[in-house]
Amino acid sequence: MSPPPAELVSIALGSEHRVSGLLQLPPSARACYVFAHGAGAGMAHRFMEAIASGLSEASVATLRFQFPYLEAGRRRPDPPELCHATVRAAVAEAGRLVPGLPLIAGGRSFGGRMSSQAQAGAPLPGVLGLAFLGFPLHPAGRPSQERARHLFEVALPMLFLQGARDELAERSLIERVTQELGERATLSLIAEADHSFHVPARSGRNDRQVMAELVSTLAEWIASLS
Repeated sequence: MSPPPAELVSIALGSEHRVSGLLQLPPSARACYVFAHGAGAGMAHRFMEAIASGLSEASVATLRFQFPYLEAGRRRPDPPELCHATVRAAVAEAGRLVPGLPLIAGGRSFGGRMSSQAQAGAPLPGVLGLAFLGFPLHPAGRPSQERARHLFEVALPMLFLQGARDELAERSLIERVTQELGERATLSLIAEADHSFHVPARSGRNDRQVMAELVSTLAEWIASLS
């Protein structure tokens, strides 16, 4: 059976501004993932759509949403404070759209980091855990743990789905961060994958197989919380 089509929704940011969202709600949903996009591509990107569709087949709803800069057609990301407010508004909207469902927040790269920063600033209502698809630990070629500092202010369970060759999260560093976070953190390394979760031909796998692994791991972790 094909997953249900995504429904276009509108998310209020204060009293004057709104951003678009896409709600994908399977009939037997057991949880909802509030799914933020990466810095350079919006909620309708094929990666976002594939994850949402895969989760729908696993009985997990998703609410994808736009940050204001992409909603307005700009390329430069909004200030962190506005991104945090957008995450918070999306979580609140998910609570209204799917009342009673456990909520998970997080997202792809930049969107995941904005979600964790929002949670570190003040707990996101109803959110049981954070799931990251390629947490951007540092800029390419500049290994550092600086961007992980706020994660130690997050008391929720966190799932890190990372490519083993991710140029924005050197393997030894992401392993160290998740070890230091202790029982809160679960690290799942995708063999041979880069930050975009692409794998070389020599790996013997293709991107579709990697996507299936991502969806399966994410769905199982969400089920363990909900």
